[in-house]
Amino acid sequence: MKKAMPFISWLSLLGAIACAFAIPYVTAFKPLFLALLLVNLVLPFVFYKGYGKVALAVCRILVGGLFIFSSFTKGVDPLGTKYKILDYLAAYGIPWLNDFALFLSIVMILSEFIVGICLMTNIFPRLAVLGAALLMAFFTTTTLFDALYDLVPDCGCFGTAIKMTNWQTFYKNLVIDAVLIPLIMNYKRLSNGLTWRKQFVVGCLYAIAFLGFEIYNYLHLPVIDFMDWKVGKQMNVEPAEETRIYLVYRNKGTGETQEFLSPNYPWNDSVWMSQWEFVKQRVEGGDNYLGFSVLDEDGNDVTDMILNTENLLMFTSNDLRKVTEMEWERIKTITEVAEEHGFTVVWTVADEPEYVDALRNDLDFLDEVYYGDALEIKTIVRFNPGLIWLDNGLVKNKWSAIDFPQGKKLEMLFK
Repeated sequence: MKKAMPFISWLSLLGAIACAFAIPYVTAFKPLFLALLLVNLVLPFVFYKGYGKVALAVCRILVGGLFIFSSFTKGVDPLGTKYKILDYLAAYGIPWLNDFALFLSIVMILSEFIVGICLMTNIFPRLAVLGAALLMAFFTTTTLFDALYDLVPDCGCFGTAIKMTNWQTFYKNLVIDAVLIPLIMNYKRLSNGLTWRKQFVVGCLYAIAFLGFEIYNYLHLPVIDFMDWKVGKQMNVEPAEETRIYLVYRNKGTGETQEFLSPNYPWNDSVWMSQWEFVKQRVEGGDNYLGFSVLDEDGNDVTDMILNTENLLMFTSNDLRKVTEMEWERIKTITEVAEEHGFTVVWTVADEPEYVDALRNDLDFLDEVYYGDALEIKTIVRFNPGLIWLDNGLVKNKWSAIDFPQGKKLEMLFK
């Protein structure tokens, strides 16, 4: 049996890798595939002594690499992870944590990166394995409930870079667990030749660098945009077939849910909107390049107009109440200069029309305002407020409020 242990350990490791490559083709609950994954979880427990230094190094690098990749795809868009955390807080009935969602997003992503980089570089290997075990226990449990009850569609484990069904996400976590278990069972054998101080300094440098990376992406825009509205994309391509978007809303008081075919829901009823909250959406039919419909105050769909207008600047906001006075001043300057150069300037917001009308009493430049769903507006520009430049549906550029063009940059924009 002892002679067979190394062979079985490598067989288990290769089996986990093979299952990982099979996950893209297994989108739903498959008992046989799940049974195979569970068997692959048991083998490392039974034959953990068969893992030699090379096998453990492979496990460490694989788990570390996955953690780094996962943290990068989320760290490039920490606001997106915040929105996903808000979905989970709503699903589990703990909205009192909503104000901490951004903090939780940044800390969770940073923790995932630190664990990954420590595993990959063999810094504090035992602590890194402990951290990975705690994170995977949380992730595996959460995604199991997602798979069983569909609490949140798409956990956002890889940000917006890779979309997975809830069952695929759970399968993925079981594969990671199968590769992590040998490290847990053999943690006493993990070591390196570095002093504690050197490891601490190197680890801190990695952590500070990645934290800076997260903060930069939060204050500005993702350095790599994995969303549909990326610069250079043509947005007015006709889908192969009609697309139908269904929106699910939940009553804040009773918990009742209702599904609407967009845009046929009472988005312009401020009383209704205050009592109901967006939960999720689903798409039927062909590919949809927008994911939402833009409506005027009368409920008319003006999406085609926006996507077929030359040199159009569109400000976006999921909550106009959070726009600061300094931002309004920059917006006014951009609006005036843009209109002088023949650009069309519009807004797409998620606020109720009554609030927009009240704003117009003080903001005479707030003219063409259209309406969309808050969650979907957030996919256009990951900032509130944001600005996007469209030219017949081509995304030419976009900015967060911090980066709104000013002075010479603003003048150069229209030359």
